[in-house]
Amino acid sequence: MSRKCQVSGVGPISGNNISHAHNKTKRRFLPNLQKKRIWVQELNRFVTLKLSTSEIRNIAKNGTAHIAKKIRNGEIKVR
Repeated sequence: MSRKCQVSGVGPISGNNISHAHNKTKRRFLPNLQKKRIWVQELNRFVTLKLSTSEIRNIAKNGTAHIAKKIRNGEIKVR
């Protein structure tokens, strides 16, 4: 599985390591992903998703309706 949030689509971005002498080398910034088991009321079941921590906070604040909608439309693959 890729390092990508299944709901928001957040993935790795690239940038530079910068040394004290200001030498630049490429690096990757990985998202803070967590495997989370969430109860989706609209589907009446638990769903396990790989989510970024910012998306976990959004779900806690706004609910799981948009997750259920994406699962029904086939945008999110769930086992």
